[in-house]
Amino acid sequence: MSIILSIPSVDELSPAVDALKRWQYDGGPLHLHPGDLGWHSSRGAEATAAAIRMWLRDGEVLALGLLDGPDLVRLAVAPEWRDDEALARQFAVDLDAPGRVLDPDGATVEARGAERLTQLLLERVWERDEPWTTFHRGLSDPVKDCGLRIETIESDRAEVWVAVNWSAFRGSPFSDADRRRTVGRWLTMAGGPFYADARCLAAFDQNDDAVAVAAVWSAGPGRPGLLEPMGVHRSHRGHGYGTAITLAAAAALRDMGASSASVCVQSSNVGAVATYASAGFTPSDEVADLRRGSR
Repeated sequence: MSIILSIPSVDELSPAVDALKRWQYDGGPLHLHPGDLGWHSSRGAEATAAAIRMWLRDGEVLALGLLDGPDLVRLAVAPEWRDDEALARQFAVDLDAPGRVLDPDGATVEARGAERLTQLLLERVWERDEPWTTFHRGLSDPVKDCGLRIETIESDRAEVWVAVNWSAFRGSPFSDADRRRTVGRWLTMAGGPFYADARCLAAFDQNDDAVAVAAVWSAGPGRPGLLEPMGVHRSHRGHGYGTAITLAAAAALRDMGASSASVCVQSSNVGAVATYASAGFTPSDEVADLRRGSR
């Protein structure tokens, strides 16, 4: 049977995510994780399904991609198919053809662990992009207390979480329109098909101000969990709150049965690199996305 490129329906999301969960294991690459789909689902289930690409053979899902915008696809490949020559070549054809999967004017592929695909794309005049560092922390032992009050955010407290996350990643004034839109998206995510395996956490200082937030995503008991995103309010940086919320996130994943906690950051983000290291996360070798070069 030939390999088919497909876009799932909303009803097909659940079996696709089940497959993605099975592909997560300790010692494996930090490729596309169910939590990445969960974070994307703030756009709604229909938009999330429309952003997914599946490669199938005889009904079996061999690989999944998430279009994180029109010019970036983030991939995961079933472990037993990662070195398959036919799949790698079909990948290369589909990803290299402008407009088939990625925007004709720009294309970046996150293909961690897919070494044969990487080789084929480099042969097709693709280039290595900015390096990223993957961090892992085993969770067999208890995680030390972070020293702050940690709250698991429910729907009635969504505004607290999104306000800190906005400050951490946007930095611009948080208008009423921004608040309504981002709270609405958080509620869509929390009410969607992925959030049963997630928690959103907020850390509070001695004045009971929310100072840092994180989201954690499980792939099921005994499998690696994902920490994404993590951020500290711009008015509260420099006090170790990033380390504290990261420790709280690791503890939450342990409570959820995860075997380890993982996160990936741009290697140039020295602050984030230092934060994860201080929270007991161990870096792996750098990885780089692939960018379509000029013809």
